[in-house]
Amino acid sequence: MINKVIRFQDGMVLVFDEKREQMPELQGRYEQVRVKILARAPRSAKFFHGTWAKSTPEHLKAKFVEPLSPVLRKEW
Repeated sequence: MINKVIRFQDGMVLVFDEKREQMPELQGRYEQVRVKILARAPRSAKFFHGTWAKSTPEHLKAKFVEPLSPVLRKEW
């Protein structure tokens, strides 16, 4: 079940379940996954906007900056 949904400023979306595991079938470009996520997300799901941190040489994969900004479902 969808628990947390994060939309980043570049349009990418990450989705996590109640076990904090990613849900790859619902992740991707906002325009491509928005309708599917909103249809499947329970009322208890939390929606956020996130900002990517700049990668550093010692960290080759992208990271996101906490805290995330909570948003209303209808504004996500």
